[in-house]
Amino acid sequence: MTTTHKVTFLPLNKTVETTEGMSILETALAFDVDLEHACGGFCACTTCHVIIEENEDGLSEMQFDEEDKLDTCEGVTLRSRLGCQSRVEGDVVVRIPPKPY
Repeated sequence: MTTTHKVTFLPLNKTVETTEGMSILETALAFDVDLEHACGGFCACTTCHVIIEENEDGLSEMQFDEEDKLDTCEGVTLRSRLGCQSRVEGDVVVRIPPKPY
């Protein structure tokens, strides 16, 4: 049995159902949500930066590589994650921040 969870993307107000274990980036791409990913989802850049608005516990735990990469990200907050590294484990609401460029 496959477990699914709801992911809401703001400011689009688009809610989709995704399979548990998929990343925020994979989910965005599967549902035509515009989330940049210059490095292809390999934690080599910060273009897939998102801010978790609700239920941080609905995502996998942050690993050192992601935390280290976020230290170089403009506009980072205490609720920032990289979409390519955040695996869905429950319902979650994420904000795609405006890009500084």
